[in-house]
Amino acid sequence: MSPVLSGVLQFAALAVALGLSYRPLGDYMARVYSSDRHLRVEKWIYKAVGANPNTEMRWAAYLRGVLAFSAVSVLFLYLLQRVQGHLPGSLGFVSIPADQAFNTAASFVSNTNWQSYSGEQSMGHVVQTGGLAVQNFVSASVGIAVAVALVRGFARSRTGELGNFWSDLVRGTVRVLLPISVLGALVLVACGAIQNFSGIHEVGQFMGGSQQWNGGAVASQEAIKELGTNGGGYFNANSAHPFENPNGVSNLFEIFLILVIPLALTRTFGKMVGSVRQGYAILATMVTIWVGFTALMMWTEFAHHGPAFDVAGGAMEGKETRFGIGGSSIFSVATTLTSTGAVNSFHSSFTGFGGGIQLLGMQLGEIAPGGTGSGLYGMLIMAIIAVFIAGLMVGRTPEYLGKKIGTREIKFAACYILITPALVLTFTAIAMAMPSTRDSLANSGAHGFSEVLYAYTSGANNNGSAFAGLNANTPWFNTSIGLAMLLGRFLPMVFVLALAGSLAEQKPIPETAGTLRTEKPLFTGLLVGTILIVTGLTYFPALALGPLAEGLAS
Repeated sequence: MSPVLSGVLQFAALAVALGLSYRPLGDYMARVYSSDRHLRVEKWIYKAVGANPNTEMRWAAYLRGVLAFSAVSVLFLYLLQRVQGHLPGSLGFVSIPADQAFNTAASFVSNTNWQSYSGEQSMGHVVQTGGLAVQNFVSASVGIAVAVALVRGFARSRTGELGNFWSDLVRGTVRVLLPISVLGALVLVACGAIQNFSGIHEVGQFMGGSQQWNGGAVASQEAIKELGTNGGGYFNANSAHPFENPNGVSNLFEIFLILVIPLALTRTFGKMVGSVRQGYAILATMVTIWVGFTALMMWTEFAHHGPAFDVAGGAMEGKETRFGIGGSSIFSVATTLTSTGAVNSFHSSFTGFGGGIQLLGMQLGEIAPGGTGSGLYGMLIMAIIAVFIAGLMVGRTPEYLGKKIGTREIKFAACYILITPALVLTFTAIAMAMPSTRDSLANSGAHGFSEVLYAYTSGANNNGSAFAGLNANTPWFNTSIGLAMLLGRFLPMVFVLALAGSLAEQKPIPETAGTLRTEKPLFTGLLVGTILIVTGLTYFPALALGPLAEGLAS
């Protein structure tokens, strides 16, 4: 079988699996977030944290819950790393330095999972399972909660109440993420991923010296790492490591876990607003971009540019032979179009244009399908921008799902889409102006610039993958990328929840003959065009200096 055909068949199998899970999972999540019933274990949690799950919250109270919970999480994870050297199960590793502990805490709480360290050489079992794995669950659940709050803003009228943050957080963790992760971990163990709490072992001679490997609860962390679109690997090689991703079957299953919740949430959205066709329109937009990016990536990486490429069958540098170009390209696009950041290949070794596709996928806002929750609310913000543009074209006040998009709403949406580019471009410019940055670069010229641009794009968009030629374990990069991750995660949530509150206060507008039909293919096309144009105008100059220049020169 040719490598190209193998890649196409893998993509087709993935699409079928996602299609089969779309409706049942989407309907189930709609029931979870619409139910008035609380499970017994959930009641215990509410009692432990002192929360009343039946109290409705306006957007400001909901936001305070998000920020308070996340701030406590950052502090706890930071302190856990700082005392690691005194904890049992530390495997002899010392405590994490202050700047790196801050970066890691900000990273995992913001659902970014950027790692400026090697997991198998830095983190013991307690930090991995009691700190990082816990944040894999709750940070993903926070994203879903904010998305559900925005959906309620569309679904409700004449009230500013958006539900209860603590109830949404606990339900997302207990009823959605935890059971699927258990099943996912069992599948990964069956595929060959490890699951233990063993110490460090000598495994033989390697280049004149002994090689050491340590075990860990890898399969369980790998499952939620992908399902929650987190991305942080137990080992430095991430999903290219055979302990995390043993074979082609596990590779395809991990891609499935990355995409299944963000795609199914469009069904949840349609059910909760009372029109599944609206969910299908958002789904069609996500799928159009995902399929297009995957096709472009495969074409770029399979294209032959010389004898070495002819022999290898394509651009195999930095890719695992277990997965080939097809499996690596599908994984790469899935992880950069979501906020996952997991890698099964070396992104810095992709072709110039391939690296540009990875960057652009993150710069779109990771909305196709995006992260758990963040992809849906990011796409709904872009839908509001699209209907606003359509309204300007015909001279009519824009409306979406029976809600008027007025001055207040469009200001919230505009602030949302401007925050992340401002963070990315500002931090990149400052870093490139600093003489010390040259010491962190493994490459000069266009690729060196791409390393820095990728780092801040990944951080501010809460992705977490890297052009790993950049040495980001310095006080400047640990601190600045940590700030970019926190600001890129929580500032947009402020405007999402403020927008949700504004929409919930409105009374529904009756549909008329002049109302834009947002469930039709015409709107899907408009939305795709809006996303590409807005992103292109924002980032094109930076892309032209990095991956485009590199691709044209190769």
